Amino acid sequence: MDTEEGREPTRALTESECWERIQAAPYGRIAVAAADEIDVFPINHAVLDGTIVFRTAPGAKLLELTIRHRVVFEVDGADDREAFSVVVKGAAEEFDRDDETLAAELTGVTPWAPEPKDRWVRIRPSAVTGRIFGRA
Repeated sequence: MDTEEGREPTRALTESECWERIQAAPYGRIAVAAADEIDVFPINHAVLDGTIVFRTAPGAKLLELTIRHRVVFEVDGADDREAFSVVVKGAAEEFDRDDETLAAELTGVTPWAPEPKDRWVRIRPSAVTGRIFGRA
């Protein structure tokens, strides 16, 4: 069924379509909550073994992740034809075992910010959803 504007209606992305968009996105955003505050941080990331990994440094983001592990990760994008949004809900955890950090290093995630980012975090998804729609 087309909309009044002749465009296809919004449709849900399959989980594999969501992962394709997560993997292709140059960056995403992570929302974390602690002590009645919600913060959103931009991150560059990679997909590794069904998880999302990123580098960070000691600070508010890492502190909030250690206080409360539940997070939301989001990527979105648009071109002349369509727009999409993907949301991942899950649990974040810092990891530092040599074999895990080596695998994460091999993903090529390089922080954009000039400060050292020597801590690794992974998001283990509990839900992955997305939607896409044609643009006018």
